[in-house]
Amino acid sequence: MEHAKKTVVVCESQPVTVEGVRRLLHDCSDLEMTGSATLLGAGMDIVRSQAPSIVLVDKAFGTQAVLDWIASLRMLGRSTLPVVWGITLGEAEALRMLQGGAMGVIRKTAAPALLLECLRTVAGGTTWMEESIFQESDRPARSGASNLTARERQVAELVRQGLRNKDIAGRLGIQTGTVKIHLKHIFEKTGVRERYCLALNGLKERGVFSMAHA
Repeated sequence: MEHAKKTVVVCESQPVTVEGVRRLLHDCSDLEMTGSATLLGAGMDIVRSQAPSIVLVDKAFGTQAVLDWIASLRMLGRSTLPVVWGITLGEAEALRMLQGGAMGVIRKTAAPALLLECLRTVAGGTTWMEESIFQESDRPARSGASNLTARERQVAELVRQGLRNKDIAGRLGIQTGTVKIHLKHIFEKTGVRERYCLALNGLKERGVFSMAHA
């Protein structure tokens, strides 16, 4: 029995790039590009009307603009899964996208086969990211993570959710300086050096995504 193709809408600032994606997906037996837009607003209109399986969004529209767009997409209640790609995409920025609801993160410099792998993995319900983006944070945490105090585990979990220090302090009813002290102890015990690495390790522990080499 032949399975229906997963549909892809591309929200991309460069028309030439849109055409490249169209050609890439043209001969795919499981993926089909059904629409494109060069503006975020127009892209949202297409998502509303088509409810595609995946929407590929250009980070060049602006990090915060894309995060807000993804938040609006989630509020629509559609099953459309967002994948963010960009020419420049650093570790902290990519993690913000994942925490903001992106199901895939990939650079435009990735090989075509890697983009297809990303789209297929996301279509299957698994979050995907290009491993080379997270070179620094790909170190495994030390076993000291099990030695965290109850309060340190609370702080670590809120960091994994993307909260800032002052928000964590407000949530737990403690001072911002106290949050910083807890983070220092967490980093020492786990071997993680920065908060975005801590958040990424949390995602890895949950097994919620797949990583692939560029």
